[in-house]
Amino acid sequence: PPPTRCKFFSLTETPEDYTLMVDEEGFKELPPSEFLQVRWRVLNVSPPSGAAVQAAGVTKIARSVIAPLAEHHVSVLMLSTYQTDFILVREQDLSVVIHTLAREFDIYREVGGEPVPVARDDSSNGFPRAQHGGLSPTVHPIQSPQNRFCVLTLDPETLPAIATTLIDVLFYSHSPPREAASGSPGSSSITFFAFSLIEGYISIVMDAETQKKFPSDLLLTSSSGELWRMVRIGGQPLGL
Repeated sequence: PPPTRCKFFSLTETPEDYTLMVDEEGFKELPPSEFLQVRWRVLNVSPPSGAAVQAAGVTKIARSVIAPLAEHHVSVLMLSTYQTDFILVREQDLSVVIHTLAREFDIYREVGGEPVPVARDDSSNGFPRAQHGGLSPTVHPIQSPQNRFCVLTLDPETLPAIATTLIDVLFYSHSPPREAASGSPGSSSITFFAFSLIEGYISIVMDAETQKKFPSDLLLTSSSGELWRMVRIGGQPLGL
């Protein structure tokens, strides 16, 4: 088959289902099916020119990006990879997003692979103002599974060497969640596996037990080899 033209591909397995994120080229390669007619735009927070190359981090993104957008009732999807963090917003909300974030960020759009500044507009343009009073807070359930997770990458040229294991882990070798000895809610291990191939960079998030199924000499991680705990909020469809 001809090589794919898809530049943004992410597949995540959770206990409930699979979530697939692809760009328009990738969507054309999928079989016809019913789907929600909602398009999303991808945002990425980068350090200023000349600053040390360092990801903005989820903490700054949550405070400076997600919180202001939430005040304007803008829904977001968050996708974190080994290389960076992405924020997806609905295309219909893009004008509100640009107006809201332009107060703190220089905003660029990608044209032909090059960043082009987006003109600021200090007027309100009819955008809804944030409302701080009279709203009932939404309470989401929180779960902290026992699994310890690792965030990995690998050279794309070595992907064929793990392709069989990757497919097996994603679609065939499922084991039932392990319940915690205490039986307390929210403390059991859950199924979670995320694979992303974005602009030629691969990212894999999986628990430490699943990692043992892969050749250790092909997977790359930070020098500290740190493991992560998950805090899961919500659990409804698209509750990322």
